[in-house]
Amino acid sequence: MLESVTASGAASADATAPRSTPAVDQPVRTAAFFDLDKTVIAKSSTLAFSKPFFEQGLINRRAVLKSTYAQFLFLMSGADHEQMDRMRSYLTTMCTGWNVEQVKSIVDETMHDIVDPLVFAEAANLIADHKLCGRDVVVVSASGEEIVAPIARALGATHAMATRMVVDDGKYTGEVAFYCYGEGKVEAIQELAAREGYALDHCYAYSDSITDLPMLESVGHPTVVNPDRALRKEAAGRDWPVLTFSRPVSLRDRISAPSSAAVATSVAVGVSALAAGALSYSLLRRFLF
Repeated sequence: MLESVTASGAASADATAPRSTPAVDQPVRTAAFFDLDKTVIAKSSTLAFSKPFFEQGLINRRAVLKSTYAQFLFLMSGADHEQMDRMRSYLTTMCTGWNVEQVKSIVDETMHDIVDPLVFAEAANLIADHKLCGRDVVVVSASGEEIVAPIARALGATHAMATRMVVDDGKYTGEVAFYCYGEGKVEAIQELAAREGYALDHCYAYSDSITDLPMLESVGHPTVVNPDRALRKEAAGRDWPVLTFSRPVSLRDRISAPSSAAVATSVAVGVSALAAGALSYSLLRRFLF
């Protein structure tokens, strides 16, 4: 059964627990950690929601155009830390005051259309291989937990770690409770490892982005997938394996409709995963300033 975990959530109770060391006669517990966008799925998991958000009046046409450009540039190049920080700031401001119930309805009605097709066949096969080897599979994403969890569940993942937004009086405050990005991913991974007894030196991690370098460095077996230029250079210097995924497959028949609880705070998706489709500096200034 899939379990969602964030650094300030269930795993926080174990944050101070010592990292467990398996006994000599016990097998080492391991996991494979997967980034989501451009690693497991073929595009940004949330930028695609701009159309239904527009149709329901949450964003205007200009915001839709920004999302379209962001999706294109994200697919072509990726994002660095500065670009993601700028997009995060802009998008948290944009979603402030959105009604949770309205967003629930939008995500519930459009989930299948948005995620179908997204998943790379190569990623699905790799996840299945890790499970056959007895490893847990963990999806780790800066996207909102309301989107990450159902996709991870459809893939048969053991855990999902994602960004959480703050909600007050049924509306989004524009604040982030936990940002599952950069060192935040490492924090969440380490806390989960302490709780589950994973030996990180024997674990695996996969990502496409240089912003996930800390996550890749936190395990003994890092692999880059569809890497951006900076990560490809880093991988070459460290002699890390490089994989290319290019065949998306449909999950329409494999992913179940999200429950109302699963979509309770879906603008976290619009805030955090949209950041993954960051614009280049010049376009960012043109469209946002």
